[in-house]
Amino acid sequence: MTKYLLTSLILLAACTPKKSPEAAIDKAAYQLEIDNWDKGRVEYLKGPDGWLNLAGLFWLKDGINTFGSGEQNDIVFPEGKIESRAGFFVLKQGVVTLEAAPKVDITRDGKPFRSGVVFHPDSSRMKPLEHGTLKWFIIKRDNRYGIRLRDLAHPDLEQFKGIGRFPVDQAYRVTADFKPADAGHTIPIVNVLGQTIDTKSPGTLYFTLNGQRVSLDVIDDGGKELFIIFSDLTNTKETYGAGRYLYADPPGADGKVILDFNKAYNPPCAFTVFATCPIPPEQNRLDMRVEAGELNYTGGHGRVMN
Repeated sequence: MTKYLLTSLILLAACTPKKSPEAAIDKAAYQLEIDNWDKGRVEYLKGPDGWLNLAGLFWLKDGINTFGSGEQNDIVFPEGKIESRAGFFVLKQGVVTLEAAPKVDITRDGKPFRSGVVFHPDSSRMKPLEHGTLKWFIIKRDNRYGIRLRDLAHPDLEQFKGIGRFPVDQAYRVTADFKPADAGHTIPIVNVLGQTIDTKSPGTLYFTLNGQRVSLDVIDDGGKELFIIFSDLTNTKETYGAGRYLYADPPGADGKVILDFNKAYNPPCAFTVFATCPIPPEQNRLDMRVEAGELNYTGGHGRVMN
């Protein structure tokens, strides 16, 4: 009898379907996880390093570039935020220097900054310059150098009411197999400026979604997480037209990655014209609807830049 009972238990265990890691998640706990993630996302967007306070993107020409709030300048900062003639930038062989006009108070790291190098290709990212509520620094996109300007009192910060989302759905939290690429592997990534940049790609994710077997190439953005740029058939109507972004933790020892599309989010260009977003490569354009993550942000002034 004991032998029969033991055999029956073994057979029962063998026939009982094993739950996937996704199915084992408590629904309420998972909803709270996504809600907290969304809260952090909103806090970031409204924070000093978020995208809602961008007030300008100005491309520098070789040589002298005057700046200030006056229309006579090469670079015009917001009126009332800085003196009419605030000084000038000089771009020469990839190095950018700034010379402040007399009596214009500009600081860096809390200390007065009158003149000096504000960008050098051999240096790590330099701290931003500040004047009143304005903060700016130099960005490099391929062979172009620009000034990214923030206004910490930007009106969009007050007008922002959050971002719509698809209902949380655990079916869009999937386990993917990560196949690493050869060292130094790159894929071409186009940004909204029309530039094509060969970008490091550590590998490819393979998974099943909506009953289809699909793959997504991963991008190396310099962080520890995996960065994915993708598009799907919800774009232009429900979600942002140029696709969405997604992060995932690095693969474990078994090469598995949890890919959660409930955390898919809008690129910066959905919120501001002053961003230089990369767009999905052709192989990351999914021929299906991904009804998870952020919806398009209708309160912004985002568009593709020329």
